[in-house]
Amino acid sequence: MAASTLSDDDGDAVDGAVGSPSVAALTQDPHPHLAAMRRNGPICWVESLGCWMVVSHAMAVAVMRDADTFTVDDPRFTTSRVVGPSMLSTDGADHARHRQPFVEPFTPRASRAYFADFVQAESVRIVESLAPLGQAELRTALAGPLATASMRLALGLEGIPIAELLGWYAAIVQAVADLTAGDPLPDSGRAAYLSLTSAVQATLSTGGEGSFLGQISSAAGALSTTEMLSNTAVLLFGGIETTEGMIANLFLHLLGEPSLLAAVRDVPALLDAAIEESLRLEPAAAAVDRYATRDVTIGGVDIRRGDLVVVSLAAANRDPAVFEDPDRFDLHRRDLRKQLAFAQGPHVCVGLHLARLQTRSAALNVLALPELTLDAERSTAPTGLVFRKPSAVWARWARV
Repeated sequence: MAASTLSDDDGDAVDGAVGSPSVAALTQDPHPHLAAMRRNGPICWVESLGCWMVVSHAMAVAVMRDADTFTVDDPRFTTSRVVGPSMLSTDGADHARHRQPFVEPFTPRASRAYFADFVQAESVRIVESLAPLGQAELRTALAGPLATASMRLALGLEGIPIAELLGWYAAIVQAVADLTAGDPLPDSGRAAYLSLTSAVQATLSTGGEGSFLGQISSAAGALSTTEMLSNTAVLLFGGIETTEGMIANLFLHLLGEPSLLAAVRDVPALLDAAIEESLRLEPAAAAVDRYATRDVTIGGVDIRRGDLVVVSLAAANRDPAVFEDPDRFDLHRRDLRKQLAFAQGPHVCVGLHLARLQTRSAALNVLALPELTLDAERSTAPTGLVFRKPSAVWARWARV
């Protein structure tokens, strides 16, 4: 493989074969660095992460669809090190066995039938409680609680306080983030997983055939109890983390640009396009890990068996070969459904329809608040190496 030279935003020249932006740069504002990498080719070596990173849309799709060559089934896969084997960390027949019980309950029709009324009622309840305040931090006051309440319903954990469930989720997500950064698995992650699985196991032991989790459990005859619990943990942190980030990122985009906010308010039918464009510009899950199962040459580089290959969904979603003027938020962009925020291939997000349902409901209720605007001084830009969202999205409105 021929070496090539990149220049990062700090002005340092780095060898494309052995260098990269720092982890801090990719965590804070990765997009300029990913664009520079993409100009160098569809895949680059990232020294700071010790991996190959796919940064083009076409190659991202190809890698995610080719589970035979690029697998998640590897002992280094961070999520499995926290919760054990699940649909997120297996491939082939084993993956089908893990995933199949969850497919039907999360179809668009089933998601609407089971969750739509609850999500709308919960969105209304939360926004009505915030309306008299005239201001709120929408990530922690709305996005997180709504996503958590939905997952609490899905897992039959209505008896667990939302704050406690959020604590488990935060500890599991932090454990995955720590492992991704090369740190050891924290004890807090282990403890949170044990608390979650104990609560879910108690729910399953009481029956609940008509519940959402009960339906999944009834279809999960090929899964052991341990495997069922691992998959519920995946649902928990996936369903909260990515949905919370998805909602928060949307509010930051819309409220941060008055013309976009006005356009969506004037034409509510544009909200779906706004959701997709927000997903494209800032996917809540910015990257997914794969491991090469064999020596292979792609994009002009030689990948060795066992190499970590990270697919940057953030980079693929801003590939100018697919999206014209990719750094611009465009409510009328063509082919918005080509965005890859929910991944592709066998590991496409199983809960994507529920995530969209929650985001749409939250947005419709917040956009109805009068004189709505972003408090830019107290709001922050999205950050995160794997999961990207703002730490704060403060909004103001006329008190209702």
